[in-house]
Amino acid sequence: MTQFSLTDDQIAVRDMALAFAAENLAPHALEWDEKKHFPVDVMREAAALGMAAIYTRDDVGGSGMTRLDAALIFEALATGCPAVSAYLSIHNMATWMIDRYGSDEQRQRYIPRLVTMELIASYCLTEPGSGSDAAALKTKAVRDGDHYIVNGVKQFISGAGTSDVYVTMVRTGGDGPSGISTLVIEKDMPGVSFGAQEKKMGWNAQPTAAVIFEDARVPVANLLSDEGMGFKIAMSGLDGGRINIGACSLGGAQSALDKALSYANDRKAFGKRISDFQALQFKLADMATELECARTFLWRAAAALDAKALDATRLCAMAKRMATDVGFQVANDALQIHGGYGYLADYGVEKIVRDLRVHQILEGTNEIMRLIVARDLVGRGNR
Repeated sequence: MTQFSLTDDQIAVRDMALAFAAENLAPHALEWDEKKHFPVDVMREAAALGMAAIYTRDDVGGSGMTRLDAALIFEALATGCPAVSAYLSIHNMATWMIDRYGSDEQRQRYIPRLVTMELIASYCLTEPGSGSDAAALKTKAVRDGDHYIVNGVKQFISGAGTSDVYVTMVRTGGDGPSGISTLVIEKDMPGVSFGAQEKKMGWNAQPTAAVIFEDARVPVANLLSDEGMGFKIAMSGLDGGRINIGACSLGGAQSALDKALSYANDRKAFGKRISDFQALQFKLADMATELECARTFLWRAAAALDAKALDATRLCAMAKRMATDVGFQVANDALQIHGGYGYLADYGVEKIVRDLRVHQILEGTNEIMRLIVARDLVGRGNR
């Protein structure tokens, strides 16, 4: 990418994703939300266009694209439905982790079917007692010959009960980050079960539940990398995941802004269109400016991640915090511009607000993003 511009190929990729969202996601988003329908068939159509393994290597069928390309795609898809775009980002993250850290045998066994979404993937890190404090996770895996015996619970898992593959962080050693490893656990392995589906504020177009391991038997062959590498694997996945979820926030907010612009041009009050009132014009200008600032910075962080820059983790945390905060605020302002109509489901804005609210919590809360940035700043100041 040349500075401050996209290449022709990137524009083509973004436009392809925008067209897919307009045709296949947006017309159904309200119904999926209302009926809590998980549109696996539609996601498989996206997979056929290369959107299920965007930055996975091409020797196993992945698209071999960049993190910036992925950000463009997820923002575009989120204009149709943030919840579906966010789930595709989770699937991409789990697939990349197998591609990046798996053996050749593991890559060949799983990734071609993840590329097509014949297999659907979930990411399992959070537990009932360890969300932000991820290094305190308790799910335990004990070696028993050629298997690990796994016991524990993972909480708030997107796709739980439907997904086929769960990239799971477990404790194989002592306390702290160094005792964590990563297992690829399949839905039908003995001892794997699922909790009831959670009732949520938003993200209703994807299922969320606990994943429960009760003496689950997982082959040692399903260990990613080496024992003790799990925390590093989890955190490296989250850098990209934070870019992805920030992009989903921008896409949802852009859709809300577009709806607000259309409404403001149609709605009349006091004898003229409300878009003619300067106070509303300034509000719209601020919304568009904040979105553009967040988008530009998100691209900067994605480019740093692609370049493996030393400050990539800090930039990803900054971008995630900014994009998800701005995205939610813009969507909320769009609802306000709609007045009472914004509160009605038919206009689609309240769904966007509900979907985007959780982005400030997942992939690391925005308070944790500030902590990551602050520790980096303080650490540099002490050197």
